[in-house]
Amino acid sequence: MLARRPPSGAWSAHEHVAHLARHHAVFLDRLRQVAAEESPHLARYRAEDDPEWPAMASLPTDVAIVKLRALRANIVQWVSGLSVAQTMRVGVHPVFGVQSVAEMIEFFLVHEGHHLYMIMTRLGDKHSGTPAAG
Repeated sequence: MLARRPPSGAWSAHEHVAHLARHHAVFLDRLRQVAAEESPHLARYRAEDDPEWPAMASLPTDVAIVKLRALRANIVQWVSGLSVAQTMRVGVHPVFGVQSVAEMIEFFLVHEGHHLYMIMTRLGDKHSGTPAAG
């Protein structure tokens, strides 16, 4: 069930979980880069272009979830220690332009919410093999 892709060929629930885990690692690296550099230019993240994506996608789902939870805890810990001035530091995204750390976090959460929704829709209709209506 976790590995089943919809008829469209889009990602399975497992692939969405693995993507979230990998994206958490990438996001934490970006936060650290913004903290260490003055207005760094950040590349657009695409799993298909990430050499570490296949390894993450090949992990069992339970292992990917453990990694996701650990990375999430690292992000929460890192962000919790920021001063107001540190949340105003910026990175430059090729699509979204200049973003403060606070804005990066907001987008990260929206992105995460999208993938959590997709996981729920992939698992929502256990009988037909198609996503449940949202």
